[in-house]
Amino acid sequence: MLLKHQSPRLLALLLAFDVVGAGALYVALGSHPAWGGPNFGNGLHWLVLGLVACLAWPVTLGQLGLYSSQRRQSFSHLTARLLLAGAIATGVMMIAAFVAARPARTVFLAALGLSQTVLLGGIRLALLGSLRIARRMGRNFRNVLIVGSGPRAAHVREVIERHPEWGQRVVGYVDDEGCAIDPTIPTERVHKFADVPTLIREQVIDEVVIACPRSMIATLGPVVGACADAGIPFTMLTDIFGDYLPPPRVTQFDAFAALSFAPVHHSRPKLAVKRAIDIAGSSFGLVLSLPVFAMAALAIRVTSPGPVLFRQARCGLNGRPFEMLKLRTMCVDAEQRLADILHLNEMDGPAFKVREDPRVTRVGRLLRRLSLDELPQLWNVLRGDMSLVGPRPAMPHEVAQYETNERRRLSMRPGLTCLWQVSGRNSIPFETWVKLDLLYIDTWSLSNDVRILVRTIPAVVSGSGAS
Repeated sequence: MLLKHQSPRLLALLLAFDVVGAGALYVALGSHPAWGGPNFGNGLHWLVLGLVACLAWPVTLGQLGLYSSQRRQSFSHLTARLLLAGAIATGVMMIAAFVAARPARTVFLAALGLSQTVLLGGIRLALLGSLRIARRMGRNFRNVLIVGSGPRAAHVREVIERHPEWGQRVVGYVDDEGCAIDPTIPTERVHKFADVPTLIREQVIDEVVIACPRSMIATLGPVVGACADAGIPFTMLTDIFGDYLPPPRVTQFDAFAALSFAPVHHSRPKLAVKRAIDIAGSSFGLVLSLPVFAMAALAIRVTSPGPVLFRQARCGLNGRPFEMLKLRTMCVDAEQRLADILHLNEMDGPAFKVREDPRVTRVGRLLRRLSLDELPQLWNVLRGDMSLVGPRPAMPHEVAQYETNERRRLSMRPGLTCLWQVSGRNSIPFETWVKLDLLYIDTWSLSNDVRILVRTIPAVVSGSGAS
């Protein structure tokens, strides 16, 4: 229990160690001419960059919550967050060096950031490992009171018992009178809600875990109030609505803290990077494709009466309608003739695709085969209606026929290309198409976007699955 009582001092020592260690690495590497460190003759630049080097690492750790207890975090999760902290701290130092008229070379700052990550991050991992060994030996443990005595409470106890490195012990259970008790829970350790203030006074309780059924949430006021009055943290498991809900994210609703449940919680900074890539990529693509667009427009006007651009209503993010642009590849009355060829549809589900569509012009067939008809959608990407990579935008009448689970395709901004586009396009049944889109949404990352963009080039050149 000694470590628990000394935790504020240990936290202060750890913070001081991070600041001093980061500063020592700055001086050590900066003093070595091989690393191209700062010009120590310029005192102001040296002090400014040194201050940033000392504080960037600990401030980043604080923002990522790494000065709070990591008792229940896995090594892999902690390692990933330490690597992220190292990358952010290194970026901050490089920005500071740029603002300070570059008193240090990039190689020095990269070496400094890497050294801080390896040394200070490694010490953190070693400290976590040492604490886990101590907890397995019965030291530095925390007493947990579980609210509930049914299957969910029994599951919480089993999880705690499977992780002795967490250093947690269940000291009892509290539940409403008349509730069924799980057979694996000793009845003599189950107390009433009214007993909570007495339990808090007579026992050392470090945390309360709420693991009761959803039907009992309204009765937990006295328990939560007693914990708040005594300063005891309580944890509520968020599977109270069933296993089908995704993990929540803590958000704000005016002055209230709120739990936001979303199918997938994508990182907002990473989505901002994705949007920045969309803007840069679409701008560059529009400029680069101008000659191709001009030749295609001329061919369309010469061979077929009607406008060069085809405008069609599509469903974007969360089903929001927008006007999608394409080079016109069909005759001008194509929309009116749709009902006459519905029986030729080669796709199952609500989607409509015909490989030998009689409405497509000769030039249009070539444009479709090379996917050049999609070039104007770069303007949709620049406007924010679409992204470079994402599920292909569906038409409103198709979306109207979606099943509930299929509507999740709309939970991400539609794109120019996607997994479906690089996996065979029209040769893929609609059900597989939806699964590919949901897989993309569930596993989205910037690196996956890059891989899809790279795979799009040979798919377009070969015309695989195009019609």
